[in-house]
Amino acid sequence: MTAGLVPAVFVLLWSTGFIGAKLGTPHAEPLTFLALRFAVVGVLLGSICVLARAPWPRSAREYGHLAVAGLLVQAGYLGGVFTAIHLGLSAGAAALIVGLQPLVTACVAGPVLGERIGRLQWLGFALGLAGVVLVLGPDANATGATPASLGFACVALLSITAGTVYQKRFAAGMDLRTGSLVQFAAAALLLVPIAFATETMQVDWTAEFVFALGWLAVVLSLGAITLLNVLIRRGAASKVASLFYLTPGTTALIAWAVFGETLAASGIAGLVVAAVGVALVNAGGPAPARATLPR
Repeated sequence: MTAGLVPAVFVLLWSTGFIGAKLGTPHAEPLTFLALRFAVVGVLLGSICVLARAPWPRSAREYGHLAVAGLLVQAGYLGGVFTAIHLGLSAGAAALIVGLQPLVTACVAGPVLGERIGRLQWLGFALGLAGVVLVLGPDANATGATPASLGFACVALLSITAGTVYQKRFAAGMDLRTGSLVQFAAAALLLVPIAFATETMQVDWTAEFVFALGWLAVVLSLGAITLLNVLIRRGAASKVASLFYLTPGTTALIAWAVFGETLAASGIAGLVVAAVGVALVNAGGPAPARATLPR
């Protein structure tokens, strides 16, 4: 795959995750679903690592950095979103809260990573957020908003933001195979005991659920997460985060094509506005860091 196609393929694959969640969550509680997903990913990734003789982290410090990144991106983000929706928060409201991630990342990337963000890029972040609001439209209401559901959505927002920045600073050079396996293992070690303690662990093993589980494990956890790690390694964290502005509109397009859901003119306009915003954020090449930060 050429470098120029990686962002587009990542957005497409990441957007299908919301479709997979829609298919799978009616058949299993959120953390149970994630635990099964991580188990499937662990078997697949473990087999790949063994067959390819992939290099493992060389120190406990490296394992620690990978574990923290995994807890944030996998357990914190996914667990937060799934739980918030399970507690009744509308998918639109959850998407809008998590949609703040690129803007929050941009605010953090400057002081933490030394990335310089110009006025044109700030305009791009603002346009991207406006595009997300247009796409979600009336779906971005506060249905099911409670302190608990909103809290878990905010946990997801902070986790994906912190995870992106943390991985860029401490684990960008990891082997994509063994590094990802360590991250998923760390997330599973946290979520599985919580699932046992708080959920019934019952699963309705329908064909729809099996498809959703397989899709999320293979396409999302192996495909999209690998591409995300590649993007974090190659580019500025703030510019990588801007790509998340495109996922609500892309998800709406997929839902229209697959489920026949209504695609309003405002949704199409929002995707265009978000695309312009992302283009502005990424204009001019990677943002240089002011200084090299110690690891």
